[in-house]
Amino acid sequence: MDGLDPRVVDDLVFADGRRLELEGLFNLRDVGGYPAAGGRTVRWRTLLRSDALHRLDSEGVTVLGGLGLRTIVDLRTQPEVEHEPSALDGLSVSAQVRHISVLAGDLQALPLELDAIYRYMIDHCGETIAEAIKVLATADAVPALVHCSAGKDRTGIVVALILAVLGVPDEVIAADYGLSASYLDAGRTPAIGQLQASTGLGDDLTKPLLSSPPALILDVLSRVRQQAGSVEAYLNERGVSEGDLAQLRAALLV
Repeated sequence: MDGLDPRVVDDLVFADGRRLELEGLFNLRDVGGYPAAGGRTVRWRTLLRSDALHRLDSEGVTVLGGLGLRTIVDLRTQPEVEHEPSALDGLSVSAQVRHISVLAGDLQALPLELDAIYRYMIDHCGETIAEAIKVLATADAVPALVHCSAGKDRTGIVVALILAVLGVPDEVIAADYGLSASYLDAGRTPAIGQLQASTGLGDDLTKPLLSSPPALILDVLSRVRQQAGSVEAYLNERGVSEGDLAQLRAALLV
């Protein structure tokens, strides 16, 4: 499946049903419908990715509840969670909510260049990335939603590694990652202002940090493979077993 026609890739990432438009969310989408290894396809409405859930109103909570989610993985740091608690916290929902901070420490201590942030995450946060994927690989974990604050960086890396494990072509993974740029357009002042407030980064959350150039996630995949030989090996070394990966494939592929 390497070397897909760019028009085919565009058709895949902009497929009907990809984006779920919900009041209070800017970057909610489904990763279903992508071609995977062995002629299989990623199952629709099984793995969703999103920005933070604190802006959801009661109607939005109801809509999410109607998706039958069993697991919600919140990748934000504890200060982020405390600053903007999820609209689902404390409510009676069927989904298990897991808070797994991919990043240690204060977000403000991170470099302000995306490539440096991503290198840091791959080099120093592999165990927590693997922990999040292991949760999603447990029996009956899906349908699931994984999110951070903008739904782009931490979520983007976790989802990219999952899609790679499923055998989705790199160019499709990169194009899926790139969708965030159109949903988090810096020209959308209300959206950006709310994200600046929710992350605590203020004016540091500028247009470059809200970009999602596809080449960046390709660099992430390359770095992972250079370090471990494969995405699977990278995750194995950090506690995700072959059985976990088999369960993930069984749950997410059709």
